[in-house]
Amino acid sequence: MEKINFGKRVGTTVYNTGTIVRALSSQTFFENGFDLTPEQFLILDIIHDYGELYQRQICEITLKDRSNVARLIKILEDKGLIKRKQASNGRRIFKISVTEKGQEVRDTIKPTTKELRKILINGVTQEEIDITLATLNKIYENARPLVRLQI
Repeated sequence: MEKINFGKRVGTTVYNTGTIVRALSSQTFFENGFDLTPEQFLILDIIHDYGELYQRQICEITLKDRSNVARLIKILEDKGLIKRKQASNGRRIFKISVTEKGQEVRDTIKPTTKELRKILINGVTQEEIDITLATLNKIYENARPLVRLQI
């Protein structure tokens, strides 16, 4: 297939790159027989890395709405990969943490995600990665205050 040049269209390039990376991730998870989607794995991995989190915090980290995060949490909980523990204030607020089974599943999938990352950044220098991240973070910081997300 002929290489497509998006030129100086930042939005198109970012959107299309995200789309193709999500598609490759889904394909990779399917080909490896993982019983999680990349989106479910992301939630599991975030909870693992941050420790106990509230649903609201997961929404803020992922920029996903409450209903989407609630659905993902329910799936992971039904699979026994995470657990909810009622917060001490007695309200219907729960801290979410990874179970032992969740840790095992994460540890099984993580090498594949690291290998996928290696493939994606093949030929990209650390300096290019640093510049790209700095630029994307500036764009994010410019856009974030203007967006009214329901998280």
